[in-house]
Amino acid sequence: MADATGYVLLEDGTRFDGDACAAPGHAVGEVVFTTGMSGYQESMTDPSFAGQLITFTYPHIGNYGASTEAMESGRAWARAAIMRDARNGEDAPSAERGWLDWLADCGVVGITGVDTRALVMHIRNAGAMRGGVFPGAMPESQARELIDAEPPMAGQDLAGLVTPAEISRHGAGDGPRIAVIDTGIKASMVRELVARGARVSLHPCRSSAEELLGENPDAIFLANGPGDPAALSYIVETVRELVGKKPVWGICLGHQLLCRAVGLETYKLPFGHRGANHPVRDLQTGRVEITSQNHGFAALAPGGARTIDTDEPVRWQTDFGEAAL
Repeated sequence: MADATGYVLLEDGTRFDGDACAAPGHAVGEVVFTTGMSGYQESMTDPSFAGQLITFTYPHIGNYGASTEAMESGRAWARAAIMRDARNGEDAPSAERGWLDWLADCGVVGITGVDTRALVMHIRNAGAMRGGVFPGAMPESQARELIDAEPPMAGQDLAGLVTPAEISRHGAGDGPRIAVIDTGIKASMVRELVARGARVSLHPCRSSAEELLGENPDAIFLANGPGDPAALSYIVETVRELVGKKPVWGICLGHQLLCRAVGLETYKLPFGHRGANHPVRDLQTGRVEITSQNHGFAALAPGGARTIDTDEPVRWQTDFGEAAL
């Protein structure tokens, strides 16, 4: 693309040309992809995408605009949007702003006209890696210096970046009390818990077990979030103090932290699972559910296995009794 006004450069030197859109400037981080056909604004505002540049596999992004109700947090956390065919329409009844206008307002870099199929195939073959979106006028040598200066995702504690500064409470009535270790919870998760009658308190991720138990919650929820669970040993220790005293469950990063708390290890997936239509089999019931996923790390089974080649749950002894995976 001789007249390209922007480009994507990966740390292995692979380049994809396109046209700069949204906010001016550049962005660097881990380049990942998501398979959702909709929910582009939800993805950009999901704290789990902090430190990442999102490649959208669906070609048309921006068809229905942007709106307040689509926000998963108070700001955009993803650093860039990489698209095949970006749109700026406001045709949907709920639209309050054009997609590209919204990205620009948020200071988020965008690029359109990219061969996203080729980019995604490259990531699937080579793995997610550092990279950036750059204006066409920036020399590749300068872009490479910026990429090299960006720390890899493995080893990063990004929960401390997205966690709230103080406790907030949501819901009313006499429903169950849920204390959340907020490592980047999505607004929709809070809404769904409250809609089911729960009273939810969101706690900073460095809250102690004593502080969490001080509210006498009925259960502890470990939220989603960005970064490497292996870098969050302080949360793992807190979880270990909670297990057995209150019911504890987690999702995404929270599930990985719970796994580490009961003695399992985690590892970085080659390119992660992000987006919709991911089949998951419940080994207890045999049912397969179609799920949405957003994680770049996963738990290792007991003994270090990366897959479970059985139709039965794996059971093992932990410091807290028998566990099943």
